[in-house]
Amino acid sequence: MSRYSVLIVDDEQGIRDTLSGIFEDEGYTVTTAGSGEECMETLAENTPDIVLLDIWLPCMDGIETLSRIKETKPSIPVVMISGHGNIELAIKATRTGAYDFLEKPLSLEKVLLVANRALQQKALEQENRELKTTLSQKWQLIGSSPAMQQVNSQIALAAASSSRVLILGESGTGKELVARLLHEGSDRRNEPFVELNCAAIPQELIESELFGHEKGSFTGAVDRKTGQFELADRGTLFLDEIGDMTLQTQAKVLRIIETQEFQRVGGSKNIKVDTRIVAATNKDLALEVKNNRFREDLYFRLNVIPIKLPPLRERKQDIQELVNYFVERFVSENGLRPRKFSAEALRILAEHSWPGNIRELRNVVERLMIMSPGSAIEGSFVADLGIASKARGAEQDGAYAYASLKDAKDAFEKEYITRKLIENDWNVSKTSDAIGIERSNLHKKIKAYDIIEPAGRQ
Repeated sequence: MSRYSVLIVDDEQGIRDTLSGIFEDEGYTVTTAGSGEECMETLAENTPDIVLLDIWLPCMDGIETLSRIKETKPSIPVVMISGHGNIELAIKATRTGAYDFLEKPLSLEKVLLVANRALQQKALEQENRELKTTLSQKWQLIGSSPAMQQVNSQIALAAASSSRVLILGESGTGKELVARLLHEGSDRRNEPFVELNCAAIPQELIESELFGHEKGSFTGAVDRKTGQFELADRGTLFLDEIGDMTLQTQAKVLRIIETQEFQRVGGSKNIKVDTRIVAATNKDLALEVKNNRFREDLYFRLNVIPIKLPPLRERKQDIQELVNYFVERFVSENGLRPRKFSAEALRILAEHSWPGNIRELRNVVERLMIMSPGSAIEGSFVADLGIASKARGAEQDGAYAYASLKDAKDAFEKEYITRKLIENDWNVSKTSDAIGIERSNLHKKIKAYDIIEPAGRQ
């Protein structure tokens, strides 16, 4: 039996009684109104799942009533009823927002059929809204540090264009997430988002994955295959770990970028696509170019808009925010009971060097949520994972995690200057005297390293 509710609006008592009986027999909760004004009064107090509305009503007619319903409660499907139907009225009702248009005398079977279809469509629309909300919550960068504010600003600007983007960063920093956000923020959001991890596909198969192949083009090609470029037509193709692509494949990707055309493996027909390319790598592509492992011309083509993601060790002020986010995710998605991290637990997490970045933090939080007893996660539980010992040696461990000596020196200098500023109450003159450099030079370094005094102190 149905659990739905229906509001029947008609100035004829007989019609209201007949329709009420039909819907009540189907298990609907039925409310009736004899005019448009009474309909709006009823809707002010209750929200039915569907409305059946007569067009010919005294005073405020059905079209005006429909318009007001759509202004106040647009998600309610409205089925219009008329004893003097014509095409112009049906078109007007549909344009105003009616789900369907029925003529008297009514076929009671058709009334129920249309009502059921309207309710199914409403359920699908609600499901789509919830899905979009869930996805928008899933694809978000967590962190309010200056570094992440800059990244979010770059994403917003880059998403509005169709230019190619190169995302740089260590493993686990969220490069795929940035690619998703670029797609969701673009005018291609309703088109496909296709991703390919170039490091995960055997080199002898990567061209087939990218461009597709014709039947019989090689051993094992028993059917035609559509490639990723074609699947992503009008949408976004995310090429992850592009630094692992062979020089031969790089040359073909470069040609597609230049011509927006390609041929399937074993094919002779040119296929034209409109695909936005977003690439990512944890390698230093400029160094790869210098060592002849990556094509310079492709590097310049991909690097139209570079977005560099900072490692977690450079944005430790975001750790508590990330922990809270992961806790909420695990509670809602996995049914885990809510837990709170103690101040000591958070302190230990903040001191860890996090060579695995966000991915490592996520795994640690999930493990603690599952394995720790009690309602709170204490520092001792974190220590049991070996995080505490790693945190005590964080400076040594972290130094070896940097990709180059320059990166390690820069990270140390930034941390050193920040600590000295704190020791000197953020007084630049005192700090410059304490560390033995000119004040103007210190100002340049503070600006270069994006060192910002806590808002509460400014």
